[in-house]
This record gives sequence, structure tokens and C-alpha cells, in this order.
Amino acid sequence: MSTVTTAATTASVVAGLRTARRRRQIVVVAGMVLLVLAAGTGALLVGAAGLTPGQAIAGALGLGDPGDVFIIQMLRLPRIEAAVVIGAAFGLAGALSQSTLRNPLASPDILGISSGASLGAVVGLLVLGLSGVALSGLAFTGAVAVAIAIWLLAWRKGLHSIRFVLVGVGFAYLCSSLLAWAMARSQEHEAAAVLLWVVGSVSDIRGEQLALVAAGTLVLGVAVTIVARTQGPLSLGDDNARALGVRVDAARVGSLLLAVALVALATSAAGPLAFVSLVAPAIARRLVNDGGAALAASAATGAALTLVADVIGQHGLLGVAAPVGVVTGLVGAPYLLWLLATNEKRSR
Repeated sequence: MSTVTTAATTASVVAGLRTARRRRQIVVVAGMVLLVLAAGTGALLVGAAGLTPGQAIAGALGLGDPGDVFIIQMLRLPRIEAAVVIGAAFGLAGALSQSTLRNPLASPDILGISSGASLGAVVGLLVLGLSGVALSGLAFTGAVAVAIAIWLLAWRKGLHSIRFVLVGVGFAYLCSSLLAWAMARSQEHEAAAVLLWVVGSVSDIRGEQLALVAAGTLVLGVAVTIVARTQGPLSLGDDNARALGVRVDAARVGSLLLAVALVALATSAAGPLAFVSLVAPAIARRLVNDGGAALAASAATGAALTLVADVIGQHGLLGVAAPVGVVTGLVGAPYLLWLLATNEKRSR
């Protein structure tokens, strides 16, 4: 067989593999979109005031009974939209940080960035008396401040993933301790609002705040597509990535900045939502199964996971309504234990 024929055959095989990989990614994303549509439909119809599909459609279009219009447009639809946007932001941020640091534990909620946002919100609530967008702004500032502190302490002539994770875990414990101290000092009427910021909820995100979070997530998502092409080389190790022409430190810094911005934005609106950024990328990577970062699939999985968890929290958790962060915590904690156990076995 000639060299030309061999090269053509190899190119054909590679093209076939790329097509199959792309097709699998599309199938996974489409499956998650269908899950979002199914859960969203259920969330529109089921509740204290049950609605028929016709009433829900009329309410969404601003027609029909004013009560139905209020329920759909002011209560249920914004909550669904918030769960989808916040979940997508957490899922995408988790996939980006885990891929960049090549560590499945390198999730923003494990690293303390989400806890930093909660701490900023609680300080704004209890000390400064803030609310609304100003409170979200301080939560955003808290997340960014913690991320910068982790960065400065982890940097030693470059960014090492293990050092970054360890410093981040230390900050997570520090922020959790400060949050517990703040809650212990708060008055009884303040404790409920503080607890909501510590646990995470999408129930009160609507209007201008929802529009800002959605627009910010969209802009950051577009920026992620620019750095996405560096994730494949980075997954091969620093030396191989440099050999492929990737500026490793710049690519890693850019990717992590975008991940921090996504988490800070989502947490500033909804609170930490435990484990979404840890679990969603893991599910997406397992479904796509191509060895890549699965960024789009992680965003779709995060949206579906958060929306389903919120629906369960509203209607299905032992008959008691619970914030979505409680449900994601119940799902994520066993997964984290399983991940630690399997990593321990692989390291032996």
C-alpha cells in the first residue's frame, strides 16, 4: 500500500471518529434538552394551583384567567428559567475547571469559590443591610476575592492543579467556619435569609436579576467557546500541550477566570447549589465518553439536573418543600464519597 493511500485511509478513519464524537455530543445535549422540557412542563402544570396544559399555554401568552397568568408569568416560568440558567452556568464552570486542572475534584464548590460568594452575601445581608442586585454584587465580589486569594497562594512559578485544589479546600473550610459564626450571631428573623444564601435557591430570581444573570451567562458561554479548543491539548499534559503550540499558563489562567466568573455570577443570584458543578460534568463526560471536556453537554446536564432537583424539592421530598440546594446536596454528597473511594482504589 502506498504512503498516499495509507494517509488517505488514516484521514478517513479520523474523520469518521470525529463525526461519531460530534453525533454523540449532539445526542447527549438533545437528551438533556428533552429532560428540561419534560421537567419544565411538569413544573408549569403541578403545584398548589393545578393547571391544565391549555391554561398553562394561555397563561404563558398572557391570555385567559388573570390568576393563571400571574401564576405562570410571575411564579412558575421565572423559576424554571432561573433553574435552567443557573444550572447551565454551574455545569459549564465545573467542566471548565475540572478539565483545565485535570482533576475531577477541582469543582468550584469544592474549592471554596461558592462559599466565598455565600460569605459575601451574608456579610452584605447582616452587616451592610443590602438586598436585591446590590446583595448579588457583593456575593460576586466575595467569590472573586476568594478565587484571587487561592490563586495567589497556589501560584509557584506556574499553576499546579493539586496545590490549587488543596488551597481551595482550605478556603472552603475557612469560609464555612465564618458562615457558621455569622449565623450563630444573627437574630432569629435574619437566620432564614442567611440560611437561604448558604443552601441555595432559585425561587426568588426573576425580572431584572434573571435577565442580568442570563445575559452574563450567555456572554461568558460565548467566551468559553474561544478557550474550548485549548482543553484537548491541556488534557494531554503541559509538555504535550506546549508541543502542540498552546501557551499553557495563559490558557489555564483564561479558562479558570471564565469558570470563576460563571460560578460567581450564578452564586450571586442563587447561592451555592451544592455539587451541581461537581456532578453535572461527571455525568456529561460519562455519557459523551470521548475523553474530552464535554463543555456543552455539561452545561445542558447542569440545567437539567438543577431543574429536576428544584421540581423534586418543591413537590417530592418527603412531602416537605425544600430549596433546590438541599436536593442537589443529597445527590452530590454520595457521588463525592464514591469519587473519593474510587480514586483511592486507583491510586493503590
